[in-house]
Amino acid sequence: MPGWIYLASQSPRRRQLLDQLGVRHELLLPLPGEDGEALEAVHGREPPARYVQRVTALKLDAAVARRQARGLPQAPILCADTTVALGPRILGKPADAADAARMLAALSGRTHRVLTAIALQHGAQRLQALSVSQVVFDRLAPDRIDAYAASGEPLGKAGAYAVQGRAQAFIRRLSGSYSGIMGLPMFETAQLLRQAGVDC
Repeated sequence: MPGWIYLASQSPRRRQLLDQLGVRHELLLPLPGEDGEALEAVHGREPPARYVQRVTALKLDAAVARRQARGLPQAPILCADTTVALGPRILGKPADAADAARMLAALSGRTHRVLTAIALQHGAQRLQALSVSQVVFDRLAPDRIDAYAASGEPLGKAGAYAVQGRAQAFIRRLSGSYSGIMGLPMFETAQLLRQAGVDC
């Protein structure tokens, strides 16, 4: 059993969280021509929990195929995906600053959920977990929304905000997993890794 894993994610936050767990990892990133964004398409009125688990499973399928295609050594492969849900509505990554401002205006003064699914492939075994947290945003004035949207920080972030960034000032309270909101719930991740025989 190797003392390391593959992380199939381009997120620097997920790398940082694995480092905090003391887990050695190597990146297993998409090949040129792979369309990762297509995997994140929402299917109709798909419930947020089903959506994020399905997308994570698809990303893990792609990562397993990628490792095999490259002839890389065997090791557990970890994938994760995060989405923000306002009721049944899924808020993905904003297309631009204007889209980010629209999402933030929708979240202003309301409670939303942040769902992060994780999946770990270890040989023929696939382990999965889901972290769901609740976040309450302060009521945001339009100028605060516009300034944050223009900062560039919301781009590439589900729900158009980064909990570890300037948006911390928007959060009145949260319940659940702070690291899960960042993109990798450390408790659930550590449980899956231990089940796969990885020390953490």
